[in-house]
Amino acid sequence: MAWSTGLPIAIALIFVSSAAAAGIAPDRLRETTFQFETAPVADVKLEGQAEPRHIAGYFKLARAYDAHMFYFFFESRNLGATDPLVLWMTGGPGCSSEMAVFYENGPFNFGDDGKPMPNPYGWDVGHNMIFVDQPVNTGFSYTDDDRDRVYDEKVVADDMLDFLQLFIAAHPEFKDRDFFVTGESYAGHYVPAVASRVHAHNKAHPDAQINLKGLAIGNGLTDPAIQYGAYADYALLNKVIGKGLHDQINMVAPLCRWGINLCNSVGITAICYVALLFCQDTQFAPILVAAGDINVYDIRKQCVGPLCYDFSRLDEFINQAEVRKSLGVGNRTWEACSPSVHADMMGDWMKDYEQLVPPMLEDGIAVMVYAGVQDLICNWLGNSRWVDAMPWSQAAEFKAAPERPWLVDGKAAGSVKMAGPLAFVKVADAGHMVPMDQGKAALQMITTFTRAAALQTADEAADSDLNDAANYAALKADIAGVSAADKRALRPTHLVMQS
Repeated sequence: MAWSTGLPIAIALIFVSSAAAAGIAPDRLRETTFQFETAPVADVKLEGQAEPRHIAGYFKLARAYDAHMFYFFFESRNLGATDPLVLWMTGGPGCSSEMAVFYENGPFNFGDDGKPMPNPYGWDVGHNMIFVDQPVNTGFSYTDDDRDRVYDEKVVADDMLDFLQLFIAAHPEFKDRDFFVTGESYAGHYVPAVASRVHAHNKAHPDAQINLKGLAIGNGLTDPAIQYGAYADYALLNKVIGKGLHDQINMVAPLCRWGINLCNSVGITAICYVALLFCQDTQFAPILVAAGDINVYDIRKQCVGPLCYDFSRLDEFINQAEVRKSLGVGNRTWEACSPSVHADMMGDWMKDYEQLVPPMLEDGIAVMVYAGVQDLICNWLGNSRWVDAMPWSQAAEFKAAPERPWLVDGKAAGSVKMAGPLAFVKVADAGHMVPMDQGKAALQMITTFTRAAALQTADEAADSDLNDAANYAALKADIAGVSAADKRALRPTHLVMQS
């Protein structure tokens, strides 16, 4: 079945003007402006510019052989002169950010007729959003030279710095905007690597700054040694498995952690790959066998399809010839996740990228780690443990900080723990893809973060102010975490904290 596309009402190649103005060789920049018929309109009308710009484009990376990085850029619906610039990277590794554009925090979602419809909670409300298909060969990004294939975060970070420099050169009006690096899932690797690379660039080139202010990781994989050790504990606490299987899994956990630490100390790809296979087989796979067809991204649901969600509407929509033409991608076929990119990055999987975060915190760069509480694969428990264990100057203050209920419109939306520039947020009633499950709360969360404000919280003395007492009661129980009985049961095999 072919859906009506609600085809773009404005299609114009703009690479000549933007490239020439920025001094970028025309063969390195190819951009297309577009507007879907159902696209969001600006919240503010400006003379000569009635709608925010929507751009699809390619940058040919200067440091690569033939790498062409595809991206969407959505100007802030507010058209605010100071609205931040935010980069989003979907994980995988090898999964396209178009999934975020159309299902999570982009301007669109799909209506029942398969057409893109306005997403009232897209992060382009108040932010200028860049969604990139990376590493190269993900989504619509491509190279015809195998020397551009990506195997580790050094190349990811170098490629993204190249991309960002080209983007700002082509769009100098965003040069001085506050800039934030964000993403989810395997972007728990990407985000620290890219932000750290930008941070190092800024220190080395004070005359060519990218105005990095913060980074946000959603349900990410950042410190595998700690996070793999949390699988059995999370599964037991959520009654996905019983205590017998939990204890069997945790009995082997020290070997998994040893393999991950060896991977990080010697850096040999083969060792990292073996560590990944061992830890998957001993820490994760037994839970899946016991749980049956559980959706590992949301334990309340069953797994449907290869990605556990049905993304067929996006696949059919974006691969229509008219849509591809409007986006300037030619005859390239889009796929949600690239098996080849995924395979190339297997040696990177067990690398620890938590160690890149403390130097940025010490320099005042804000860090927010958030997690939907129903996600198994990158669960809140593992994420909270690596954040708590992270060594930095305010570590003791952060560990001692209370976990407070977080409110959206007076209702409990999760919890937040904060100290200095670091925040950890648990998002209630959400799985792996927080903006998809809790769009309003996610937009409020990111907007508060990028404005250097604190999430609204309430302590137990303010219970009467909440509109949803039952939700708050359930949330307090969730915040309490492991019961006293569970703590006693888990103590003999609790091996996940780092000093």
